[in-house]
Amino acid sequence: MKTPQLLIHPSYSMIMHRILGIIPARGGSKGIPRKNIRPLAGKPLIGWTIESALNSKVCEPLLVSTDDPEIAAVARQFGADTPFLRPPSLSSDTATSLSVVEHAIDWLNETGLESFSHVLLLQPTSPFRTAEDIQNAVTIAKKTGAAVVSVCEPQQHPYLFKIIREDGTLDNLMPESAQCSRRQDYPPVYALNGAIYIISMDCLIKEKTFTPEKTVPYIMPPERSLDIDTPWDFFLAEQTMQGRMKI
Repeated sequence: MKTPQLLIHPSYSMIMHRILGIIPARGGSKGIPRKNIRPLAGKPLIGWTIESALNSKVCEPLLVSTDDPEIAAVARQFGADTPFLRPPSLSSDTATSLSVVEHAIDWLNETGLESFSHVLLLQPTSPFRTAEDIQNAVTIAKKTGAAVVSVCEPQQHPYLFKIIREDGTLDNLMPESAQCSRRQDYPPVYALNGAIYIISMDCLIKEKTFTPEKTVPYIMPPERSLDIDTPWDFFLAEQTMQGRMKI
């Protein structure tokens, strides 16, 4: 059963760019209802990602994959394309970003519009990612020929993490941490921040992951790495955005 067609941007008839941009945005969200279109500093959350993607000028088309007509309408208002509605089977909590992207690629293949060298995945829950961040990550991908993902230094080093034993007492999560008593001795570590994933189409189809072996990092600062998942995250994002707008 084919998904319903909503809108086809004129650019589809003549593909000249090699990077396919995809923003996944399902309608359901248990933690924050209607999260993807909830206003953040006066703008729907997804609008921040669409604007940064379009301002980067690195991808065309920029697709929003959603199961929700209202999200699709908002996405179009901000300049993104919504050529299909995602099927319900790809709109549950268990649906993966990979399966959503594969669905978009299959749709493009069926319509004969598959001529892209890379896929750029941008999650709408990273509103502080900038157009420059996207451009920089794409530049690294082109120079290295590798998949690139955005990372940042975590707020706490994993050497500080603890586990609770069966007897109720604490133990180090990582045995090596007992050997480092000073923070200056901790090895540098980074965590995926969810803001940017770029990978060649061939590699994605073959490896079926956005982080294959020899993936290269694009390091982002903590202030641009907030990934909104909880109401507290949204509150922090709102306060941060409002503070920036006053500067």
